[in-house]
Amino acid sequence: MISIRQLAAVGAVTLSISFATPPSSAQVVVFDPNNYAQNLLTAARTLQQINNQITSLQNQAQMLINQARNLANLPYSSLQQLQSSIQRTQQLLAQAQRIAYDIQQIDHAFSTTYAPASSGTSSQTLIANAKSRWQTSVAALQDALRVQAGVVGNLDTHRTQMSALVTSSQSATGALQATQAGNQLVALQAQQLADLTATVAAQGRAQSLEAAQRTTAQDQGREQLRRFLAPGAGYQSTSVQMFH
Repeated sequence: MISIRQLAAVGAVTLSISFATPPSSAQVVVFDPNNYAQNLLTAARTLQQINNQITSLQNQAQMLINQARNLANLPYSSLQQLQSSIQRTQQLLAQAQRIAYDIQQIDHAFSTTYAPASSGTSSQTLIANAKSRWQTSVAALQDALRVQAGVVGNLDTHRTQMSALVTSSQSATGALQATQAGNQLVALQAQQLADLTATVAAQGRAQSLEAAQRTTAQDQGREQLRRFLAPGAGYQSTSVQMFH
């Protein structure tokens, strides 16, 4: 880049040469040093302005490139895999046997099968209710194991997605890509918490039904003991034919 001082020095050298060389003809060339210096300074200022404009355009172009990088979307998305994992866990919870995760079913069961034994309940009904409660407890334990197996199966998917998201975050070229990678990592953690919640819910359901079975069995046992010890008709002999 040529500075104003350099241009002024070149003009001074040119002026000295023009004065030192005598004219070759009879005509005299009129030279105005002030006008020449003024034109030289004007040209230097114009050149400086052009250089400033070029620098400004370069800065604007770099700014646009940086903005484009910041607005570029992350090329990797784990949304579909996370949704598939959540759907698998939800399907396992929806397949709960007998007493499911429904308030109306729970209230109905505890007003019938798990209701306290009364003197008006027949022995056949007590036996049937005890059998139903035992089957419900076994089914709840099976459901809990199935949910736990599904959550463990999702761990491999979580590991793959976490590795891909961390790699994408480290290689992000702009703020938007880094933000999107971070959001997907948060979504992955939320999905893991959902699996943990499902596991706790299934295990808690099995434990609650098992505890309800024990409590109801104790109540039923007291009622059956009361009936056994209650005074009634004594032994009466009957005729039995053993051999034909």
